[in-house]
Amino acid sequence: MASSVFAEPAVVITMSDAPPKFVPDKVQIKVGQTVEWRNTGHTIHDATNKPGPLVKPDQVSSPPGAQPFDSGFLAPGKSFSYTFTVPGTYRYICIPHSADGMAGEIDVTK
Repeated sequence: MASSVFAEPAVVITMSDAPPKFVPDKVQIKVGQTVEWRNTGHTIHDATNKPGPLVKPDQVSSPPGAQPFDSGFLAPGKSFSYTFTVPGTYRYICIPHSADGMAGEIDVTK
């Protein structure tokens, strides 16, 4: 029987309510490392850099060749992890709190 081994995230980013923000809001990791977002607040949050009807293209970005990430809405106590495989700068937001300036940036180096 095979067992799965999950690596610990390189960085944990918490999502807080008052004020709504990512902590830390800027991080640097290496290609192949994983970031975990944890909703430590009492309201829903998300982390997305996927442009769409609720996300203006100037709010988010991905390096060329990178797939966007989207946690979906995370209830309090829930988390989302994403492993970064393309170097560059990723800018992301929390859709429900983007008007409050809830945004973050991840710099992925080789």
